[in-house]
Amino acid sequence: MPVPLAVALPAAAAGLAYLNVKSAFWYDYTLLRGIARAAWNQDRREKGDRHNTFYRLENRAADKSYANRVFLLFEDRAWTYAQCYDMVLRYGNWLKSKYHLKKGDVVAMDMQNSDHYVFVCFGLWSIGAKPAFINYNLTGQALTHCVQAAGAVLMLVDAELGGNIDESVRTTLKGLPIDVLTTELQVEVLATIPERPPDSLRQGDLAHDMAILIYTSGTTGLPKAAIIPWARLTLAGNFLTGWLNTKTTDVFYTPMPLYHSSASIMGLAHILEAGATFAIGKKFSTRMFWKDVRRFDATIIQYVGETLRYLLTAPPEIDPATGENLDTKHRVHSAFGNGLRPDVWEKFRERFGIEKISEFYGATEGFLATWNTTRNSYAAGAIGRNGWIYGLMMKQKMAIIDVDQDSHVVRRDPKTGLGREVPRGEPGELMYVITDTSDPRTQFQGYYNNQEATNSKMVRDVLKKGDAYFRSGDLVSWDKEGRMYFHDRMGDTFRWKSENVATTEVSQMLGLHPSVQEANVYGVQLPNHDGRAGCVAIVLEGEPNAAVMSSLAKHARETLPKYAVPIFLRVVKDVGTSITGTNKQQKHDLRVQGVDPGKVGSDEMWWLKGDTYVKFSQKDWQELNGGRVKL
Repeated sequence: MPVPLAVALPAAAAGLAYLNVKSAFWYDYTLLRGIARAAWNQDRREKGDRHNTFYRLENRAADKSYANRVFLLFEDRAWTYAQCYDMVLRYGNWLKSKYHLKKGDVVAMDMQNSDHYVFVCFGLWSIGAKPAFINYNLTGQALTHCVQAAGAVLMLVDAELGGNIDESVRTTLKGLPIDVLTTELQVEVLATIPERPPDSLRQGDLAHDMAILIYTSGTTGLPKAAIIPWARLTLAGNFLTGWLNTKTTDVFYTPMPLYHSSASIMGLAHILEAGATFAIGKKFSTRMFWKDVRRFDATIIQYVGETLRYLLTAPPEIDPATGENLDTKHRVHSAFGNGLRPDVWEKFRERFGIEKISEFYGATEGFLATWNTTRNSYAAGAIGRNGWIYGLMMKQKMAIIDVDQDSHVVRRDPKTGLGREVPRGEPGELMYVITDTSDPRTQFQGYYNNQEATNSKMVRDVLKKGDAYFRSGDLVSWDKEGRMYFHDRMGDTFRWKSENVATTEVSQMLGLHPSVQEANVYGVQLPNHDGRAGCVAIVLEGEPNAAVMSSLAKHARETLPKYAVPIFLRVVKDVGTSITGTNKQQKHDLRVQGVDPGKVGSDEMWWLKGDTYVKFSQKDWQELNGGRVKL
């Protein structure tokens, strides 16, 4: 007997909906949409010898539907695509004529966020030169190292940063032209004729050739110059446009530094490919963030690391005229970035009325990334997410490998010499497949003029003889539903009481306590003890009184394994001195200072005694040193 249509259609719809939930087909479709767009644009540029991103700006400026659309917003200035192109030509010709730059020359850009940062970068590309993006917070040896590592022929410095270029820097960089971009020099630029440099200056670059040098943070040593190829700009920009479904009407706001790949690749390159508007904040400020968002009428905001936590802990902004809470007075529909902690994710979305959060994970020097966008709590906290179809693709491109977390060496079968993938749900090191093992640089370009560091990021004979993988250095897990979670940076995880303690897990659990505004967890070496003891640089709401410290100890014991409960607390006013320019926590200096009260400045040290935390004094440190205390 045939099933009535009135029954069959709802049943079929329900079946398809169930299949979509199980397979996550619709979510995979958004990822595949981004991949298809990226591959198509990459192929076109390969065939036309148009890898240089300068050509994309030129095309936008020449297209009547984009020429008069606003591309850049900074402070009170707005620039259309056509106006940006005009400025880029002026900068390019000025740079070439004033400094006699040649094709392939590297120029160090020691500049803060601004519209002129973009003009200088594209101006260099227009004449075939390459920018090295310098962290403008650097001084002394770290600064000179970055410039020398790039083999720069010129350094351009913002007028506000002139104080960083002291006599010792100039002496070390003796012979290198260093010019401060004063108002007088900018007048010279404006007086330059906006003549288009010939194609011959840009021809011949391949997809894997260098577009930019971007530096690692250098938390445990001097920064390394990662080579960013043209393909990264094209593929990432177009993938994000397709995956996020970025519209030409979107306004993307970022106060993240342009010297970092998050703002320059995931922001600037993405918005150029989408034909939308890129709004630049000079630097991140909790006080100015939402003011800028409303001023620029932003629809997408970018975050990195602890950015959203800082915004969440700030008090609501109140309209002085009406008394209205302004938390949801904006047009933002999406927050996009990386490093958002699970304990902040849904709280931020709910408080500020954000429709979706889109998280990505990737390394500056890496060539693949993972992606997760959510409108609910289902995948909150995940750094990646996939359905059945995309999951099959990921299995061909990456693997989570069992490694020794102390030595960081791949655990190998004594008979075969090969490693193994960890089971779903267990943490291991995320690694990306290098398909062309004879010439890895077609995928992984590595570090500029540093083959030793480049080689250290690759490992061979992992799952079969002759294979090669890029090492992320991060511990992640992948559950059966296709959600990938970050566990810890290798080296941040520490061993105590014969157990591995993941700093991110401890941070997340402590972050759920109502008195904790921020928790930076690390392990410290103690005299007369094996392993490293857990310590937390912690920001509290209010003063650290007996009730708060007792409550913290109780919370830690209830939410963490016994071996992971922090023994020491370093109570600080804020952890701004131990974060990178992109609001990511650094632990190296904190580890070095340890728990000696004499080395922590004005911070207070506390330690776990019984059921609470109490003050840790210089006398206690002496007792520990003398072997009279056993933890």
